[in-house]
Amino acid sequence: MSGTFLTTAELSARIKYDCRTIREQLKDSVLLEGTHYIRPFGGRKILYIWEAIQRDIGKASQNSLAIPMANGGVAHG
Repeated sequence: MSGTFLTTAELSARIKYDCRTIREQLKDSVLLEGTHYIRPFGGRKILYIWEAIQRDIGKASQNSLAIPMANGGVAHG
């Protein structure tokens, strides 16, 4: 696995979110273990994978005007 590994503080500085927000709200709901972050050597420390986060950071906002439909689709408003 290659890429740029960041600590929570370093990621916080790059994406302009508080460290606490990253740990409590984004981790495991938006940022997924194995995709966006790893725990090296099975420890408690978390390293974020910058390239994966950079790739996916705008995906949720691209559909911000989408209206969910009952059949599972979306209407673009």
